[in-house]
Amino acid sequence: MTTIRRLLLASLFAALPALAADGIAFITNMKGEVAVDGNPRPVLLSELAKGQRLTVAKDSQASVMFISTGKEYLLKGPNEFVVKDTELASTTGMPPTTRETQWKPSNKVLAQVAQTSAASVRMRSLSQPKPDTMPKLLFPTDTNVATLQPTFRWRAADPAMKGDFTLFIIGQDKPVHANKLAGTSYRLAAKLKPETEYAWTVVSGKDEIGSGRFHTMSSEALTHLEKHRPADKAEFSDRLMFTLLLQEMGATQEAQESWARLAQERGDLPELAAFSR
Repeated sequence: MTTIRRLLLASLFAALPALAADGIAFITNMKGEVAVDGNPRPVLLSELAKGQRLTVAKDSQASVMFISTGKEYLLKGPNEFVVKDTELASTTGMPPTTRETQWKPSNKVLAQVAQTSAASVRMRSLSQPKPDTMPKLLFPTDTNVATLQPTFRWRAADPAMKGDFTLFIIGQDKPVHANKLAGTSYRLAAKLKPETEYAWTVVSGKDEIGSGRFHTMSSEALTHLEKHRPADKAEFSDRLMFTLLLQEMGATQEAQESWARLAQERGDLPELAAFSR
C-alpha cells in the first residue's frame, strides 16, 4: 500500500466514531435486497444493536454473527427479523437457521470491523488509481507473513529476467540465503525462523529491482492461524472472518490478497474491492 493511501486511510479512520457500545452483532453476508431499520443496502460488516430490525426481501438473504458467541444466523426472505440479546428472531415468518462457528471476535477485531466498513463507503467514491507498472518488489514488504515459506514476488520489465536473490536477518551482515534465479518469483526450500525480522533484495545485472523487509510471526500465532484457516470452498463468512484475522495479526498483504479474491467472487458486494486496496 502506498504512503499516500496509508495517510488517506489513517485520516478516514481518525474521523470515524468509536466502536458502538451497544453493537452486539454484525452482518457477514448479503445477497439481494436487505434493509436495516428501513435503510436499504447496509454495508457488509455493519454492526447491529439490540432492537434493530432487518428486512430481507423475497429471494434475498443475509447472514448475521453475534459477537459474544460466534453463532451465525442465516436470514431468508421475505421476512423481518429483530436483534435480541443473543439471538435473532423472526417477526413475520419462519425463524432463521443457525450455524455454530469457531469465531470469537476480540475487541480489536470488532474495532477493525467498524473502521473498515465505514472507510469502504468513503473509498468507493474515490477515483481508481492508475496501474503501477514500474519494476518493484511485491511480496512480502512491510508486513507480517502468515507462513514460514513465503513465495517472494516482484515485478520486472522482463518477466523472464535473470537476477540475484539475497535474504538477510535484520542486524546480521551475512546473508542467510543467496541464489541466482530467473523469472519474477522465488520460494525457499527451507523454512524461515519464526518471530524474526528479515530483509531481501532482488538485483538484475546492475539494476536493483528493490529491497524490502518483513516479519515472521511467532510459532503460536502461526498455529492459531492454521487452526482457523478455512478450506477454499468454506462458507463465505468463514473466509471473510479469516481475512479479518489476517488483518488483525498484521499480515496486511495476505489480507489484501484475500479481500481481492472475495471481491472477485462477489461482485455484488463492492465494499470488498475497497477493502483490498
